Amino acid sequence: MRTKLLLITLLISVSLHAQHPDLWLWEENLEQLAIESDATDWEDELEELSHRLQEKINLNTVTKEQLEMFPFLSDIQIENLLAYIYRHGEMQTLYELQLVEEMDKETIGRLLPFVCVSKSRKDESFPSWRCVLKFAKQEATARFDVPFYTRKGYEKDYLGPSLYHSLRYSLRYGERIQAGVTGEKDAGEPFFALHNRKGYDHYAYYLLLKEWGRLQTLAVGTYKASFGQGLVLGNAFGLGKSFSLATAEYHAEGFRKHGSSDEYNYFRGVGGTFRLNSSWRASAFYSHRNLDGVVKNGEITSIYKTGLHRSESEVEKTHALVMQVAGGNVTYENLHLKAGVTGIYYFFNHPYEPALREYAKYNLRGNRFYNVSIDYNYRVGRFAWVGEAAKGKHGYALLNRLRYQWSGDYKLMLVHRLYTHDYWSFFGHGFGEGSAPQNENGWYVAAEVSPLARWKFFGAVDFFSFPWWKYRISKPSQGTDIMFQATFAPDEHWTMYANYRYKRKERDVTGTGGEVTLPTRHHKTRFRLNYVNNLLNLRTTFDYNHFSQSDLQYSQGWAVTQSCNFQLPSMRLTASVQGTYFHTDDYDSRVYAYEKGLLYTFYTPSFNGRGFRYSAHLRYDFRNWLMLIAKLGQTVYQDRNEIGSGNDLIQGNKKSDLQVQIRLKF
Repeated sequence: MRTKLLLITLLISVSLHAQHPDLWLWEENLEQLAIESDATDWEDELEELSHRLQEKINLNTVTKEQLEMFPFLSDIQIENLLAYIYRHGEMQTLYELQLVEEMDKETIGRLLPFVCVSKSRKDESFPSWRCVLKFAKQEATARFDVPFYTRKGYEKDYLGPSLYHSLRYSLRYGERIQAGVTGEKDAGEPFFALHNRKGYDHYAYYLLLKEWGRLQTLAVGTYKASFGQGLVLGNAFGLGKSFSLATAEYHAEGFRKHGSSDEYNYFRGVGGTFRLNSSWRASAFYSHRNLDGVVKNGEITSIYKTGLHRSESEVEKTHALVMQVAGGNVTYENLHLKAGVTGIYYFFNHPYEPALREYAKYNLRGNRFYNVSIDYNYRVGRFAWVGEAAKGKHGYALLNRLRYQWSGDYKLMLVHRLYTHDYWSFFGHGFGEGSAPQNENGWYVAAEVSPLARWKFFGAVDFFSFPWWKYRISKPSQGTDIMFQATFAPDEHWTMYANYRYKRKERDVTGTGGEVTLPTRHHKTRFRLNYVNNLLNLRTTFDYNHFSQSDLQYSQGWAVTQSCNFQLPSMRLTASVQGTYFHTDDYDSRVYAYEKGLLYTFYTPSFNGRGFRYSAHLRYDFRNWLMLIAKLGQTVYQDRNEIGSGNDLIQGNKKSDLQVQIRLKF
């Protein structure tokens, strides 16, 4: 699974000059989310967190919105941190974080790499453009992916070379101004030829202004928007089940820039948030953009999301339809209560009439749509109640979280969701078994406890049901998801954990045409041992999966992964090597192995069959203005003589590629 999103919890280790032990805790959460998530575009979020490692946030001037960028901070912790500074004045040292109520050692450790303490300086005036151009920090990044194999599509269908490359430019002036442009060409797409006369196949450009008088945020160009709990607009990071309560939280972020290579999940237009007074703020936005798809007889029959334009058939789908979106949000917030109203209206230039199969017959169709919602966040003491109620052109959706925190070492969360089978929400994302807030009911309860100094335990159970059919489930169904993890950290260098996950769902028996549906049972177990210091990181991982469907199907898979990351400070060089051996019976028993990727990317490929994968990753920093990354990887299958199918077919059992990334700062 590749990425080119939310928020994050992160692979920021790719941008470190030293291996900070606490950052590897974040990486664990991202890896788990990447396995479960359909979309893992976290470029912008990883870039922002990487920036925070270099330009730390001053806690004495920090805002609530800035703290909400960190998914591991709960609402109660954010409130207590701001209240502490308000009551006691400016912090003199970071050690004062230990005095903030509900701030536990683990959370402080995750926060430390991104914050600092210094004397506050208030500057209410917006900088002049001459000042911006003189003192702004600029960055240009180029990426090249070179495959050492040939896919079948290049024989006659693909119109361009197999080289992938992208170019990113960004300008940043403190917290006030961000601007940039990104161009990308996928492998197989032409460059300055045929339908790409303007060079790159995809361009993203943005301008983001913050804190300009009453204007809190202004986004122009390509941007993302999130409000409430995501049932109407859900482009923020989070909304996933992992072995941590941090990823079950959801921080709506308002407007953010979109400067990544994702060609689908963004708006293009203008959006702004205005601070009416200390308690009220209002947001509004408009988007007009072309989408890829198929239009037949004046009707849209499909929307194409991949952004690939390699062959003539794919090129014919380019910008075939137009979508316009307008909406807004009004939010009231005081010390204990936050409430908001969100509404959007969107339509296509042709009716959207896809040929829906029976399991999807209640999915979105038509031309003009709307969604409205009320979201709320009420906190009293150690209790917090967060939720959203949404209504669409058809159906409705409800999401509620109840959280109780005895202390930083004892946390409990209960989540209930009710998404009707006919709720239409083109831009919504919800917590649950599926990413779309539709056709799902469920109760999720989770707890994190640290009864001993060096031990931490996490447990969760999710009972869910689907009122209507799902893909490969030809009847209403239900399931259970159970998760448990024990983590032991004997000292600051060593950590280890073991986790177990059991998921029971129903699925049609292959070959019965949906006439027979039986439960499936999936057991997953992982053990990981980490050693981290300022120069070296060693990580050993063992995975085992067991899948069955009654007595009809039985399969298992396992993998062993060893990685080594080290740094030579005198040479400003960091290096990583990793090897994975995998052995699975089929796709249902597949395994995943996270692998260090390029800057602002996260790479967690899946493997099925029998073989091994190895990679080497080198990063060199020349002073503070030039960075070079080179990554070479190869996958070797021992049970096949060809890889993939269709136009992606590769003759042979090996797949090798080289990735190169260059960054200039000026």
